[in-house]
Amino acid sequence: MSDTPTHKVALYPGDGIGPEVTTQAVRVLETLETRLGFHLEKTTFDWGVNHWNEHGKVVPDDFLNLLRPFDAILLGAVGWPEGIPDHITLAPLVQIRQRFDQYACVRPSRLYPGLNPILSGKGPRDIDLVVIRENSEGEYVDNGGRMRRGQPDEITVQTAIHTRRGVERILRFGFALARTRRSRLTMVTKSNAQRYAYVLWDEILEELAPDFPDVATNRQHCDAAVMNFVRNPAQFDVVVASNLFGDLLTDLGGIIGGGLGLAPSTNTNPERRFPSMFEPVHGSAPDIAGQGIANPIAAILSAALMLDHLRLSEAASQIRDAVERTLAAGHKTLDLGGTMSTVDMGSRVIEHL
Repeated sequence: MSDTPTHKVALYPGDGIGPEVTTQAVRVLETLETRLGFHLEKTTFDWGVNHWNEHGKVVPDDFLNLLRPFDAILLGAVGWPEGIPDHITLAPLVQIRQRFDQYACVRPSRLYPGLNPILSGKGPRDIDLVVIRENSEGEYVDNGGRMRRGQPDEITVQTAIHTRRGVERILRFGFALARTRRSRLTMVTKSNAQRYAYVLWDEILEELAPDFPDVATNRQHCDAAVMNFVRNPAQFDVVVASNLFGDLLTDLGGIIGGGLGLAPSTNTNPERRFPSMFEPVHGSAPDIAGQGIANPIAAILSAALMLDHLRLSEAASQIRDAVERTLAAGHKTLDLGGTMSTVDMGSRVIEHL
């Protein structure tokens, strides 16, 4: 037993459908643990709306210290708008990303065989891209304030922060990933309108490109990229964008890839000085919580990305292959036009491992 690779994983199922889809991801992980001989030491944290109802806060004050010793965090989803404002629910996630320097948010978008494409005439060969979202600064830094609250002349200021260090390291990360795929990198900005921050992005791309002569690069403004995601998604391989633009593009990427129920993501600290976090792109979907109809594939694929990070690549590959076989066989939850339950979908993936 001492030779069995062991990794400490924090489970943060969260709210709404989060616990339902996380349960299925854990089922898949535990099946592979038994078959492939590795061990994930899992600890569950019941944070979110339940913690709020009991303690008046969604996480304990020392939640970052509790998470710090782990190798990875597997998150379900957070949010319960009827009881807690979204900006309060989301705050711990932003703190995790920023305090643990999880600066690379990686969100693949792939249309699997067997799915009906939302874009007419597009197939699996056309939609296979990865958006890398700069996750530590940009528009999501809590930098600003409000003055004269509630008055007719109320003023708000929200200032984005872009640093040379932050832009350079996310672009280097993108170049490295492009080398493992089709060697194409697209950087998305809005430098024609925001001439300080995004002109800096343009300049840094020009400085770095000669270090990666094998990777073809191009720049697109965000509005053009949104159009091209729909018009010609095949042109994209690896896309690097700021925090806000990456967030918007990945929702679109998820939809053209079959739906947010299939879209996984990472919040990665590549240097491994802190734990990285893995989560489906979809939200907590309170309207269907408890009905057993949520699609667990995004959570299962997020678990695969976690295994990649933990250097358990064989297990990660088996999950992705099983998901592909499951979908190709016609197994679908309600969001994909099928009738399968959350649990049944998890069982089908396990059968196809």
